[in-house]
Amino acid sequence: MAQVSMTVRMDAQLKQNFDALCARMGMSVNAAINIFANAVVRTRSIPFKISANLPEVEDQALREFREFKKMVAASDRPELTLDEINEEIRLAREEIVAREKATL
Repeated sequence: MAQVSMTVRMDAQLKQNFDALCARMGMSVNAAINIFANAVVRTRSIPFKISANLPEVEDQALREFREFKKMVAASDRPELTLDEINEEIRLAREEIVAREKATL
């Protein structure tokens, strides 16, 4: 069967991590992409769950928020503004994402 070339754009760090992981598994990136494409065609679906929900991130952020709220209630500091609360949540989510990236 005739071969064709395909170009894919992705984040440079993602590509570096993907290259390294494929190499550790003893295959090329090209082979990995072909395996993925064959699985999609064979099953007529994406071979893994795709979800916009990140319950573990949201749950962790909520736990951290509640703990922080307890800490504030126990102190003599004034209550947080909504902007301060949102900033705490944003920072907690960034930490979780950074930890997940570090494990790749």
